[in-house]
Amino acid sequence: RTELSQGRGHRRHVDIISDNDGRVHVETHPDHCVFIIEGAEKSDEGQYTVVVQNPAGEDKAAINVKVIEVPSPPESPKILNIGEDFCTAQWEPPKYDGGMPILGYILERKKKKSYRWMRLNYDLVKELSYESKRMIEGVIYEMRIYAVNAIGMSLPSQPSQPFMPIAPTSEPTGLNVDDVSDTSITLKWRPPERIGAGGLDGYIIEYCKEGSSDWVPALQGLTERTSCMIRDLPTGERLTFRVKAINLAGASEPCTMKEPVTIREIMQRPKIWLPRFLRQTLVKRVGETVNIVIPFQGKPRPVVTWLKDGQPIDPKQVGIRNSEADTILFIRTAERRHSGEYQVKIQIENCEDTATIRIQIVDKPSAPQNLKIVEIWGFNVALEWSPPQDDGNTEITGYTIQKADKKTMEWFTVYEHYRRLHCVVSDLIMGNEYFFRVFSENMCGLSEKPFNSKNSAVIQKTGIAYKPPNYKDHEFGEAPKFTHPLSNRSVIAGYNATLSCALRGSPKVGTCKVT
Repeated sequence: RTELSQGRGHRRHVDIISDNDGRVHVETHPDHCVFIIEGAEKSDEGQYTVVVQNPAGEDKAAINVKVIEVPSPPESPKILNIGEDFCTAQWEPPKYDGGMPILGYILERKKKKSYRWMRLNYDLVKELSYESKRMIEGVIYEMRIYAVNAIGMSLPSQPSQPFMPIAPTSEPTGLNVDDVSDTSITLKWRPPERIGAGGLDGYIIEYCKEGSSDWVPALQGLTERTSCMIRDLPTGERLTFRVKAINLAGASEPCTMKEPVTIREIMQRPKIWLPRFLRQTLVKRVGETVNIVIPFQGKPRPVVTWLKDGQPIDPKQVGIRNSEADTILFIRTAERRHSGEYQVKIQIENCEDTATIRIQIVDKPSAPQNLKIVEIWGFNVALEWSPPQDDGNTEITGYTIQKADKKTMEWFTVYEHYRRLHCVVSDLIMGNEYFFRVFSENMCGLSEKPFNSKNSAVIQKTGIAYKPPNYKDHEFGEAPKFTHPLSNRSVIAGYNATLSCALRGSPKVGTCKVT
């Protein structure tokens, strides 16, 4: 609100000329008047003239009005010089300073997926650039800026383009020559020790001639491997090589060879590098794949020869593939007939080297033989059998013995991994009848079929067969003897008379004589 007033004095007349009807008006009081601008805007700036009139004349006065406010927001900042945990923000001053000089700037930063802005500086930044630190590598950030004048702080600028703090990797290590010929060289190296959030896109290889400082790319584009063969090099030239790792942040420091390399093939004696696991018998099961890789060295490229048990290998049974650095023996589906001793020989002119590999193809054994019941006593049965006819081309590691009740014929395991050729099956149930069978076992597992006992074993019930006791014969002989005395009898003439008596004796009395 702007007030223009005149002090006490004569009566006066004030004319107000304004285009802002309603917002600009004059209040008249007995001793003064007030010129009011409601909600001053930038367009209200300028020179205002006040004319005071009365019958005696008039007077004029000019007033300059200046409208000041906070500055407009700056343009979106540009992010430059991005490092592992830092970046540099750069911006332009705001187009409108609010009518007051710009005192400085305030910067804020946030993660892209967050809504929380973090203030970066508490003292105003006077310059038009700022280095932001302590960021997390691999996290996406945005930044914005406020302009500050004596009135206050502007609205924030638009956020910067999202950016990610990343840095180049450390340099590769261990660059060395793996092979060299008249026109090519093979290099090997190890990955950088520190890769960071920027990842690793690949490597570039460069070389320069001895005495020169011009580095020439050895390959078109990047290679992702840690080894590389470079071809079409000038024979006899001495070259120095270097490798750089590349990611989103650019190229790392180079890993450079200490000495130049002469591009010329060097004669090398043939040598087989037999892997440690092939120095003992290689055991495979029937049906498995056999893939044996044997590396070797030698220049020029050696001639490779394979033999099986002293005879040339049948290419229909065994596949052989040779390269400059190794030879491969390949059997798609192993069979027992592939077992044997394989000899590999590499030869360069009169120099040679040989190695021997023993391959053993194993299978499940056949069933044991001649299972029989040796003895039955109480609740126990003794069994005995013979080893299988075919052990599967490997050692028999044990036997599995099972029993079955004749009533159900359900088989239950009694012993597993049993090493002997005889055993005793105990805790059988009285009155039941049992059958038995045996599986043989080797490293491939149990035999496909068991050997079943031809006879069964019946566990007899106790007391089912009666054995009478053995007594001594007793002497039962006894002389005849009357047990009651005879009584006198009277007999009527003409009638029959019967005389009875009681006696005992052994054996029984045969005759009785009356006199």
